[in-house]
Amino acid sequence: MLKLSLAPLLAAAIAAFAAPAAAQTTVTRAVTATAGKALRLAVAPRLLKDCSAGALPEVRILVPPKNGALITRGGKLKTPSTYRCPNVETEVQAVYYQANPRYSGADEVGFEIKTSDGSLQRFAITITVSAGARTPTRDGAIDL
Repeated sequence: MLKLSLAPLLAAAIAAFAAPAAAQTTVTRAVTATAGKALRLAVAPRLLKDCSAGALPEVRILVPPKNGALITRGGKLKTPSTYRCPNVETEVQAVYYQANPRYSGADEVGFEIKTSDGSLQRFAITITVSAGARTPTRDGAIDL
């Protein structure tokens, strides 16, 4: 006799209806970075759809890089003239990737941003890291 457990299905159904789902999109990209240099991956403004100020966006790291670091920074930027809220100075949260100084090869990161209006935007980014320029030491030799 075949026994089926309804507990996992029931738990999934309760979880699905327990809270309203926020709008969510996923951005998948491939980028190139230089070892040791910060590369901006995303910027999220503190603006609602009507261009008024909302809550500061929240960043959550889902997949940390294996060969570098993800850095979040707050600041102020003026939106570009092509943005839905053109030429508005607003607070932003920015996400940067910085590879280890001597690393070259592949890396990947995943993070999500909860925007001012409560929607979630997920990012899955594949990164190709090229070696940074080698700098001469004080005696003029190239540091290997």
